[in-house]
Amino acid sequence: MASGPAGRRLGGVIEIEHLHKRYGDVVAVDDVSLTIHENEVFGIIGTNGAGKTTTVECLTGVRTPDRGRIEVLGHDPATERDQIRRLVGVQLQASALPDRLTVHEALELYASFYDDPRDPDELIDLLGLTHRRDARYGKLSGGEKQRVSVGLALIGRPRIAVLDELTTGLDPHARREVWSLIERLKRDGLTVVLVTHFMDEVERLCDRVAVLHEGRVRALGTPAELAGHDRLEDAFLELTTV
Repeated sequence: MASGPAGRRLGGVIEIEHLHKRYGDVVAVDDVSLTIHENEVFGIIGTNGAGKTTTVECLTGVRTPDRGRIEVLGHDPATERDQIRRLVGVQLQASALPDRLTVHEALELYASFYDDPRDPDELIDLLGLTHRRDARYGKLSGGEKQRVSVGLALIGRPRIAVLDELTTGLDPHARREVWSLIERLKRDGLTVVLVTHFMDEVERLCDRVAVLHEGRVRALGTPAELAGHDRLEDAFLELTTV
């Protein structure tokens, strides 16, 4: 468990307090505070422009907040990027690899970036891609590409994985393949931050979820708590209607 200012004990592996980020005149994130606990799948949902991606970019050190404080496993992503890179695996939107690179070559390449990586072949087995080990990236299905993307996020043995719009553009069968992988990773002890637009994905995977709207947290709780007596999608629409 991490310690905050003046020795204050923090309750989560990720602590975000009063995060603020703007781009010119546009406020992308406005006073967001979140606590994410070890070994939970934490969902972040919201409409386009709600601040979801900016929030996870700040917690992974890709962007520096204008105000606020972030701790990830006791480290500040803005000033301790090397430590964050070792502790947090990231799957970004629209990530892609050269078409001619094979699955095994991609994982071996990324493994070379770490001092103690996972074994690429063991990870290929975990991803359910043993039969596609030597297939070229350009020949993979959408679901297979997403599983490779998750593998690249996991190759450095992270304690946290940040997955942004993981199943966008996938057909229903491929989405369920990826869902099964996330459930398997959670059973293995990984903490997952999942950014998504899909309510069924939230209901299937997430222990808790934050609804962001116009850069602020509009609601936070389990999917069942947010839905109440309604469908989660109906509750989401009500929360994000201006």
